[in-house]
Amino acid sequence: MNRRVVITAAAAITPIGNTREQIVKSLANGTSGVKPLRDDELLSKYIHSRVYGTVDYPIEFDFDRKYRKTMGPVSFYACQVVKDLLSKAGLAQEFLSSGRLGVAFGSIHGSPSMQRNIYSTLLEENSTKTGSISAVDYLKSMVHTTAVNITKMFHITGRVLSSSTACTTSSQSVGFGYEMVKYGLQDAMICGGADEYDLTTVAVFDNLLAGSTAYNDRPHLTPRPFDADRDGLVVAEGAGAVLLEEYEFAKNRGADIIGEVIGFSCNNNGGDLILPNLEGITQVIRVGLENAGIGPESVDFVSAHATATKMGDVLEAQAIERVYGKSAPVTGLKSYIGHTMAACGIIETIFTLYMMETGFIAPTLHLDNIDPRCAGINHVRRLTESPIRTAAVQNFAFGGVNTSLIVKAFQA
Repeated sequence: MNRRVVITAAAAITPIGNTREQIVKSLANGTSGVKPLRDDELLSKYIHSRVYGTVDYPIEFDFDRKYRKTMGPVSFYACQVVKDLLSKAGLAQEFLSSGRLGVAFGSIHGSPSMQRNIYSTLLEENSTKTGSISAVDYLKSMVHTTAVNITKMFHITGRVLSSSTACTTSSQSVGFGYEMVKYGLQDAMICGGADEYDLTTVAVFDNLLAGSTAYNDRPHLTPRPFDADRDGLVVAEGAGAVLLEEYEFAKNRGADIIGEVIGFSCNNNGGDLILPNLEGITQVIRVGLENAGIGPESVDFVSAHATATKMGDVLEAQAIERVYGKSAPVTGLKSYIGHTMAACGIIETIFTLYMMETGFIAPTLHLDNIDPRCAGINHVRRLTESPIRTAAVQNFAFGGVNTSLIVKAFQA
């Protein structure tokens, strides 16, 4: 069985907006969502990077207490984007609970703020501990908390996947959901990822000397993918979700179709757990195209992972050059919002779908002086009105995990 897989709804919470209109406007206007870090006890003690891709607008989390009691901040984000997604999709509750709808959703490590509260309580000197940790704190913080809180809130009884592969978490969610539908294991999949605001995540990259520090006083000017003056990534928060459906099922119920997934690849570098690998990245790009049954000349846009780290951008640019040369326009979308961790793949896919629908390609922000080592590809440096018929979304993660997702504009 080999079925077409279409995208029928999308929803996102990002540092540049949570509606299609807000996001499109921000991309078109070159608006940055990077802000100063909030005050925190860790900030003055340990952290040098003082910038963050922040969701700083109010969100109405109108959830009943019976759902809220097992949710940490990351699950609030996850359940909110799925609530928005399902309101657009128009699926009947009977189908949600039919077993034919599954969930593929993850975060990098559950809710870090809840974990920090648990550990602080346990380690605090003279703590009585009794009653200090709630019986549901683990449910709020466990690694698959987003996926299972979604299934609980919306009474979904199909398959559950909860990838937790750092920066490829949500791109794996979409890819594995695509395979579930393509091969007939589910008729539809809710796919995505989320991560919350917490400085422990910033501390990880700060300790690795991978976080941006040179623009602490000018947060809107970082990160700077592919730029000679880039100095590291910017951690961010956010969430996103798409609904994948088998084409005939979507057509028969009269669903709006906003795109189609036609290919997916995932591999591992088989070596270092931190450093990117040119051969591994090149291979995942090529296999993604092979899985989609297309050549590189068919790709109209590449959403690069482009974290603005020193070597990551160089090796990715070299891999893109190997496969595409200068044919495909390339944008680093993290320049607008920072690195939303587990959510980056799904958010960048949604940004790509919105540009596909609108007919423009957003430039990489802050690309003032291209690093000569990154110069062999077709960088988008200004807003370009151009149709995107087929796009590749690339993501690479700690642990050597690489993904490439191929999406296209829908044609019946």
